[in-house]
Amino acid sequence: MRVGILTGGGDCSGLNAVVRAVVHTAHGRSGRTVIGYRHGWRGLVDGDAVELSVAGTDALLASGGTALGTARYHPHDHKGAEARVLETLERDRIGALIVVGGDGTLTAANRLAESGARIIGVPKTIDNDVAGTDRSVGFDTALSIATEAVDRVRTTAESHDRLMVVEVMGHHTGWLAFGAGIAGGAHAILAPESPFDIDEITGALRRRHRKASFSIVVVAEGAVPIPGSMDLGAAAGPSGSIVAGAVGERVRAELAVRTGFESRLVVLGHVQRGGPPTPADRLLASRFGVAAVRAVEAGASGVMTGLVGDDVRTVSLSVAATGPRVAPGSLVETARALLG
Repeated sequence: MRVGILTGGGDCSGLNAVVRAVVHTAHGRSGRTVIGYRHGWRGLVDGDAVELSVAGTDALLASGGTALGTARYHPHDHKGAEARVLETLERDRIGALIVVGGDGTLTAANRLAESGARIIGVPKTIDNDVAGTDRSVGFDTALSIATEAVDRVRTTAESHDRLMVVEVMGHHTGWLAFGAGIAGGAHAILAPESPFDIDEITGALRRRHRKASFSIVVVAEGAVPIPGSMDLGAAAGPSGSIVAGAVGERVRAELAVRTGFESRLVVLGHVQRGGPPTPADRLLASRFGVAAVRAVEAGASGVMTGLVGDDVRTVSLSVAATGPRVAPGSLVETARALLG
């Protein structure tokens, strides 16, 4: 049986490690041929494929991005695309398809699995918000980058007596904001799970500056104020997506006016996605890749790999389609306790 694999959605570190693990496991355990589809679901629609070998993927473990390429393309959003995906799988004699992606890509995978395709999912996203798994590939690397950025900004803030606002990714959830804010010692964290009160933040920063000369505020790009407390007025992109820096700049400007502190904004943007994966992401990606091939060999379909505690298990793909997994209340409370 031939096995297909694609990487969809936004790029992140660790994708190549998943591809490598799938190829090495499939070849080593049963000599199966692995076919990679370029640029996610679009590659399946267009029939853009390449045979993957152990030698050709061996050096991928420590590399960022995805050698297969990726795209924000979902078959169910394009007329006739789902049928073309099924046709490509049949034509290429793909017995099972491994789909590596975030909630959007995995939702598309679930739809196709319900249509009869044999699919195994692997969760990846720097936002760490895929339901059904405690960790997604790419999150640890992004968290490390964001935390290092907060550490570096701290020395500049202290040197110049400034209020520094650091915007991190996180459209629907604040895993990155809470993680980097807590680990980097930020003095306020704004995230989608907990709408912020600009008056409360202003008061806290003013009280802090009676004893200290600087502050750091970490803001998720999807952070929202308490209704009626502040007009965020964030710009939206052509597809309704959040524009990087829009929320961070609005918060910075508002705090500068309210506090009178000299302020600067740092937008990490796509820097969080790139570069070599951390050891933790390489390990998780490798475990997920091996588990995905084992799920194929066991005859499974419509499931994805997931980290539950310390164990890698398979869970229904339908779970990933239920919506983003928000940061737990305990993490929010940890942030509040340390910032109080």
